[in-house]
Amino acid sequence: MALHNRVSRRELKDRILQDNTPRTTISFYCYFKIEDTIAFRNQLYRDFAAIGVLGRIYIAAEGINAQISVPTENFEKLKEILDAVEPLNGLRLNIAVDDDGKSFYVLDIKVRNKIVADGIDDPAFDMENKGRYVNAEKFNELTNDPETIVIDMRNHYEFEVGHFENAIEIPSDTFREQLPMAVEMMQDNKDKNIIMYCTGGIRCEKASAYMLHKGFKNVFHLEGGIINYVNQVKQKELPVKFHGKNFVFDQRLGERVTEEIISQCHQCGKPADTHVNCVNDACHLLFIQCDECREKYENCCSEECRQFIHLPLEEQKEKRSGIDAGRNVFNKAKSRLEGLKKDS
Repeated sequence: MALHNRVSRRELKDRILQDNTPRTTISFYCYFKIEDTIAFRNQLYRDFAAIGVLGRIYIAAEGINAQISVPTENFEKLKEILDAVEPLNGLRLNIAVDDDGKSFYVLDIKVRNKIVADGIDDPAFDMENKGRYVNAEKFNELTNDPETIVIDMRNHYEFEVGHFENAIEIPSDTFREQLPMAVEMMQDNKDKNIIMYCTGGIRCEKASAYMLHKGFKNVFHLEGGIINYVNQVKQKELPVKFHGKNFVFDQRLGERVTEEIISQCHQCGKPADTHVNCVNDACHLLFIQCDECREKYENCCSEECRQFIHLPLEEQKEKRSGIDAGRNVFNKAKSRLEGLKKDS
C-alpha cells in the first residue's frame, strides 16, 4: 500500500463531511526513544490506515505526538495497535470533550526533529526528570491555595478564548519562546508550588522538566492537560476551574467547556469566541469573528480581503503567486492582530 495520501485534500474533506460514520477524536503523546523513526512511521501508517484513522501525527527520536480521529467501532483496534508498542501499552488516550467526528479528513504522519519544537539545545536537559503529575482533583485542591502559581503553556490565541482561574499567560507566539520567558518570569517564585498546563499535556510536561532543569523545586503539570481535566471533572462531578473554550488544532478549532464567552470579536469588539480562518486564499489568518462581522466581511478578516475575493480568479491567482498562506491556518501572531483591529 502507498504510505502517504494520494487523493486531493479538498476531495477528502468533502468525503468526511458527507460520511455519517461515527468517529471519535483522540489525542495522545508519549516521550520515549525511537531508534528508527522512518520504520516506526511507516509501520504506524500501515496499521492506522487499515482501520480508518485520520489525523496529524509527529514522530521523532524523542517520541510521538498525535491528534487523530478513528471510526468509533475501531476504537479497541486502535488500542491494540498502540498496546503492541511497549512504551505505549496502556497509554492514556485523551477523548475529545466536544466532538462532531469531523475533526480530521486525511492521515498525515511526519518525521520531525522533535515532537514539540522547544529550542532546547542543552545536552544536559533530560525529559526523564519532569514535574509531578496532578489530576483534576489534585489540581483543584492545590489551586485553592492562593500561593499556588498556575502557568498556561499555550499560545496567546489559545489562552484568549479559555483558561483556568488566575492562570498566568506567557505572552508569546511560540512554545520555544515561552520556555525561557517562563523561567525569567518565575525567578522570584522558585520555592512556590507551580502548576503548568496545556491542551493535552505534551507541552506542559516538557515545560515542567525545563523548569526543574533551571533550578525550580515544586513543579507540577496537569496530567492529560485541559482535555483530561474536563473529562475528569465531569466524571467525578468536581468544580470546574476552567472558563470558556479549549482551543484545539483541528477542523473544530475549539471545544466548549463552559458557556462563558471571555473573548471578543477582533473586528467589532463584541463578545465572541469562534475562531475562523479568513477565506481569502492569500491570507487565511486565524482570528475571532462574530456572526454579524462574518456576514459583513463575507468570512474575511478585513475589508481588503473581502474586496480581494471578488477579483477575477485569474487576477487573484496572480496576486497571491509566491504567497504561502497555508502557514497562517494556525497563525495568529499578535502583530498581525493589532493591524487587523486598527483596520476594522
